[in-house]
Amino acid sequence: MKNFVLDTNVVLHDPQAITKFGDNTVVIPIYVVEEVDNFKKQLNELGRAARQFSRTLDDFRKEGNLAHGVAMPNGGKIRVLAADRKYMPADNIATSKNSPDTLIMSVALRVQAEEPDVPCIFITKDTNLRIRADGMGLQSENYEERSFSIDELYPGAIELRVGADLIDELYASREVIVPFCESPRADNAYENIELTEGLDETGAVLYQNEYVRLVDKVNENHTAMARLMPMQNKIIALATTRPGFGSIWGIKPRNREQHYALDCLLDDNIKLVTLLGKAGTGKTLIALAAGLQKATEEQVYSKLLVARPIFPLGKDVGYLPGGIEDKLNPWMQPIFDNVEFLMGLNEEDKRRGRRSYKELIDMGLLQIEALTYIRGRSIPNQYIIIDEAQNLTPHEVKTIITRVGQGTKVVLTGDPYQIDNPYVDADSNGLTYVINKMKGVDIAATVTLTKGERSKLAEIASNLL
Repeated sequence: MKNFVLDTNVVLHDPQAITKFGDNTVVIPIYVVEEVDNFKKQLNELGRAARQFSRTLDDFRKEGNLAHGVAMPNGGKIRVLAADRKYMPADNIATSKNSPDTLIMSVALRVQAEEPDVPCIFITKDTNLRIRADGMGLQSENYEERSFSIDELYPGAIELRVGADLIDELYASREVIVPFCESPRADNAYENIELTEGLDETGAVLYQNEYVRLVDKVNENHTAMARLMPMQNKIIALATTRPGFGSIWGIKPRNREQHYALDCLLDDNIKLVTLLGKAGTGKTLIALAAGLQKATEEQVYSKLLVARPIFPLGKDVGYLPGGIEDKLNPWMQPIFDNVEFLMGLNEEDKRRGRRSYKELIDMGLLQIEALTYIRGRSIPNQYIIIDEAQNLTPHEVKTIITRVGQGTKVVLTGDPYQIDNPYVDADSNGLTYVINKMKGVDIAATVTLTKGERSKLAEIASNLL
């Protein structure tokens, strides 16, 4: 039996958090309710979370007195408490004794003092608040119900040492039948001892649509790039390596990872692609090139829809002047720049009135969308690119993906080390959440790009700065 005291940022991150601590007691400081009240009228995701949390808490209020505790269906108990002056931090410890953070921690100190035999844990996503709590003798932890360690993030690719015959057969027939195990593990992973014999004692853990660099055990210069398909018991060569493959809107892959990315971006059977990488690796440019190819040249999709989070996601763009296109221009300019680069436009072309991205918009082939208005829609037969997806919460990403209709493909791009949203971090953002949850799914693929191709200066700056 434990007491968990929750901070405001926890319930705004996950409004159902109070139901996820098992048969323990969850304490909500009354100051959390007051802070949540400041968000409930907002039309963004924070407002939605605030309203949902308030409704959930009110449902428990109807069952009994929250001050004394109300039983929850999971066997736990929910309480709402205020601070007690005798448990307030001393003035020489708390520099802002009346701040909401101090009052919330004071509730945790009260719970800890009143029930010394029951472990009390203060849950907050605020790093500095965890440090302050530790200094006051409180055990504090991050809320990680939906978090993953960025260091253990599924990269989407692997390197395997195999026999020369397998590589030669792949070059000759473009696919090789390989006897994988009959069914995956509970986490969608396959283990193939035959393919990785001699690599290690246990073999490698493999996933559907995982990319692989095959290296000859004897000759390290004898290699091949491929995609693993354990569900079909085969390994296939990449689309970008087939004879006659040229370029996509003038773009050719410059490194192995870009080959992987273009392969899944051009495969219509893969409906969800996540591209992870630092600035300058080509995530957005490659995604746009593939989307334009599929929407304009091959006409597999009716249009290319591109969106970026207007930070924070859901914030109304009405404070900017002009119509919706004028309002979105400042946020979407990086997209426009990339499209014009793909179209081969330079400043002289623009002065002469040569076609630009606006022509694609006028033709209905390219659409720029604000994520603010995506809830409630159904989007069929479109190629959707969500740029800067690392600024989305897991719930926001779920909202986007569940809008997908028949025949639609979704591409998420982002860098989890460049996050502007204060309510997520490198481990808990929507992009990394999707990568970990969707690995091994037969219609999903992930590629991690590490080599910068924008320029030598951009690569050096990305690594050193």
